[in-house]
Amino acid sequence: MTGRAIVTTAEMQAAEQRVIAAGVPVGELMERAGKAVADIAWRLAGRTSVLVLCGPGNNGGDGYVAARLLAERGCKVRVAALADPKSEAARAARQSWTGRVEPIGGAKGASLVIDALFGTGLTRPLGSALAAALAGHVGSARHSLAVDLPSGVATDSGALLSPVAFFDATVALGALKPAHLLQPAAHYLGRVMVADIGIDCASDLDELAAPALCAPPPGSHKYSRGYVLVAGGAMPGAAALTAEAAMRSGAGYVVLAGEGAGGNAAPHALIRRSATDAGQLRGLLDDERIAVAVIGPGLGRDEQAGARLDAALDAHCKLVIDADALTMLAERGFDRLNGVSALPILTPHHGEFTRLFGEGEGGKVDRAREAARRAGAIVVYKGNDTVIAAPDGRAAIAPPAPSWLASAGTGDVLTGIVAARYAQVDDAFTAACQAVWLHGEAARRAGPDLIADDLLEALPATLAACLA
Repeated sequence: MTGRAIVTTAEMQAAEQRVIAAGVPVGELMERAGKAVADIAWRLAGRTSVLVLCGPGNNGGDGYVAARLLAERGCKVRVAALADPKSEAARAARQSWTGRVEPIGGAKGASLVIDALFGTGLTRPLGSALAAALAGHVGSARHSLAVDLPSGVATDSGALLSPVAFFDATVALGALKPAHLLQPAAHYLGRVMVADIGIDCASDLDELAAPALCAPPPGSHKYSRGYVLVAGGAMPGAAALTAEAAMRSGAGYVVLAGEGAGGNAAPHALIRRSATDAGQLRGLLDDERIAVAVIGPGLGRDEQAGARLDAALDAHCKLVIDADALTMLAERGFDRLNGVSALPILTPHHGEFTRLFGEGEGGKVDRAREAARRAGAIVVYKGNDTVIAAPDGRAAIAPPAPSWLASAGTGDVLTGIVAARYAQVDDAFTAACQAVWLHGEAARRAGPDLIADDLLEALPATLAACLA
């Protein structure tokens, strides 16, 4: 379900210190990192002219090592430095480079530019002259490679501290960092490759990976595969998208309950039940076979919608809460979730998240974790860089989603996938992670200019590809 670890600046520094304490010299780690950079640069551009831009820290030391190794392979390598190295290991790496070191300001371009200025841990903007010089070199080069991160990126939040150029590739040393997946930074990195340099990195934050799904076992029936009830409201189309997504994501029995319940439109296997008021919805929710109830898509925000939300919050089953229901939950307060029978899943986009939790502090991962703790719920903080967080501190970041998901109804589809997975998986965090990955993969399969209905058609093949 979750894949590679994602480590913060502090976690990476602690991991490095553990390796050093175990007897591996800093210089050896620098050699490993520099070799990884050189190997990737060689695959990216081959034997070509190279300009390595080195900073004063260990990132710059990695650059000096890479420069030496590329020169040994026959590349025409030049090095331009911002300042003299500050650490002992970086000074040793500088001394191992026998070529000239130029000032960055007067350096000429090259076919391949390697940014080894700052990388991980930067906390302040680059000077305007340096940012302009870096952008100029990257922009005029045929190929560009960032060491760990492009200079100007905040490691833990993905924020841009300075203007950042678009790179062809980024080599993540040891492990992924949050900025490799979080926007806006992720947009500038090109292809991200993780280089193993012998550091064991552990974290409560992971990258989403493809889930390993199982076919229903012999003896399964529609209720054992998961009974999902979707509460409709003022906009029946949104609830219908959610219901069909649940059907196509593995739920065995799906009921759409609302005013008119969506008419007689396909799919005909969707069960429609009239629930013109909250009382009727409460009656339907009394069915103990229901595994998951969904409230929010197309619900509306009037008094009747509020009564429907209250009915769902009083139900015995698992809950997935989205859209209008999130806005009304913000008015009611998180105490209203205390009585639910299982850990609920909330699926806000940025606007809904802000209404629920405020702007908060820190990056998107920090805000999602704090939101999950406050709400006592799984929070799926949607976007091109969706973050899933649990109250116990677990969190995951999805790989960047296709930008064409930014269209009406795609969030309703995600909610239906979440409901179907939660109907079949006991752990709410696992269910949410599976759903977010499947949603993004279905979008990739559906292709450019998709609409929400295209995701529905892509879901069966997406799930089939994940069967163990």
